[in-house]
Amino acid sequence: MKIGFILVSLLFTLASQAKLIIEITEGTASAIPLAAVPFGYDMTEPPPVDVSAVINADLTNSGRFELLAPSALISFPHVKEEVNFSDWRLLRTEGLLIGQIKQMPTGQYDVQFQLFDVYKEQQLVGKSYQVPAIALRRVAHKIADQVYEALTGEAGAFSTQLAFISTLKTEQGESQYILQISDSDGANQRSILRSSSVILSPSWSPDGEKLSYVSFENGQSEIYIQSVRTGKRIRLAKFRGLNSAPSWSPDGQRMAMTLSKNGNAEIYIMTLADQQLTRVTHQSNAIDTSATWLPDGESIIFTSDRGGKPQIYQIAASGGKAKRLTFEGDYNASPDISPDGRYMTMVHGIKGRFYIAIQELKTGHLQVLTEHGQDESPSFSPAGNMILYATKIGNKGLLAAVSSDGSIHKRLSQSTTNVREPDWSPIRN
Repeated sequence: MKIGFILVSLLFTLASQAKLIIEITEGTASAIPLAAVPFGYDMTEPPPVDVSAVINADLTNSGRFELLAPSALISFPHVKEEVNFSDWRLLRTEGLLIGQIKQMPTGQYDVQFQLFDVYKEQQLVGKSYQVPAIALRRVAHKIADQVYEALTGEAGAFSTQLAFISTLKTEQGESQYILQISDSDGANQRSILRSSSVILSPSWSPDGEKLSYVSFENGQSEIYIQSVRTGKRIRLAKFRGLNSAPSWSPDGQRMAMTLSKNGNAEIYIMTLADQQLTRVTHQSNAIDTSATWLPDGESIIFTSDRGGKPQIYQIAASGGKAKRLTFEGDYNASPDISPDGRYMTMVHGIKGRFYIAIQELKTGHLQVLTEHGQDESPSFSPAGNMILYATKIGNKGLLAAVSSDGSIHKRLSQSTTNVREPDWSPIRN
């Protein structure tokens, strides 16, 4: 019997679900001191989005900055001519962020910002955006990205989105599974698919326009691709047996997946234009799954128990002999590759506890990043400096993130649902 499901409009936000709340649980000791002056505006009413508040929250929640408290701000400049750098140096702040917002005759908003090095009295970055009201929050994230990069030398990832699965109980006690997306700060939470059947393995396309996922809505596992903007979707795989773990190639033209249509769970690659399949692994006595691509698109890494326990292997996308990559611990699974191809993150098991770890591919050096022991589904940020993952506190599933060096830890909590299986989008243009 077909199990019903509901495709939910992207503009619909579940009223019963709260925004993901970011809590920094451990920050870096070398946080950069920064003064962020609230942006000025020349309107009788404030803009519909508090741009400064969004920027400040992004920078604070990154764990990399120590923002001056509003009460410590000694003046409120909005252009360089109003800045007295010697005053700001007395507060021992390294950076000064100022800006202003003007409403244009067209109804759009002109958002200008400038970031200064207080000691050199030089502008580090500055820009002006002309956008409609609906894009103000997105512009705030873009500004935060530029401030972050100018002061840290690393790309920011505030202009990204998260995909994840939420589960909740209805009034009748039935489970509901919801594929959701949100901004990187948990705002603008939207539902893509809501079902009474299990949804698994959301994965962003390289252009950030589509999601692939696994749904059991028709009584078996099936792989779908769905447009984030329109909601239109296609069913990509409904073979006999297992259809699971979809993973986009870097060019978005192919999809790696796990199928058991010939009896054993193996890695296949499908060409999306014609849906032609190529079998990659041939290991009749093992389960091969959780493939992910290296940035060059020539190789994939995957989880296999061919050695007796789950470990991670690498193989050419065209097939051939697989090379084992992990040797520490009795369980390594669910790999993801950093955007530069240098590092791999994974679930690392030790004596029945599961942690997020990172391994340098060239040397094999492994570092365990988390301590809780109930962690799963790691996903690199587009810049590779943070790793998003799912964990449990008590019986509640939630999302968390850790920096790739282990120095920064943060938790994204939501009061009404259990959250799992996150995936971090590419940076949006």
